Amino acid sequence: QVQLVESGGGLVQAGGSLRLSCAASGRPSNNYVMSWFRQAPGKDRTFVAAISRTGYNTRYADSVKGRVTISRDNTKNTVNLQMNTLKPEDTAVYYCAASTEVALTTSSYAYDYWGQGTQVTVSS
Repeated sequence: QVQLVESGGGLVQAGGSLRLSCAASGRPSNNYVMSWFRQAPGKDRTFVAAISRTGYNTRYADSVKGRVTISRDNTKNTVNLQMNTLKPEDTAVYYCAASTEVALTTSSYAYDYWGQGTQVTVSS
């Protein structure tokens, strides 16, 4: 199994940028599809971005496409989420997740391992 720890959240003004990181320990992260999800207060957890085991393929939610980039460094067992042009509606707790599936699934049910989350707050 793998343990995930997120970092990099914080408070930023609308239009600003943040870079979230997820550090994986235990089983090497290249055994997993890695994704980011987010959950706003009172709302369901939703998919943000996913990256394949090799890093060659990515997938994004329509709401963040063009503003967010997911990347991974398998030599360091890290996954990053660069978020630009942030909007108040991006405010949420952001979770890193790992799946043993091959496909870049957007369903949270496909993910076996989760981090504790990091808060992102975007002020208007």
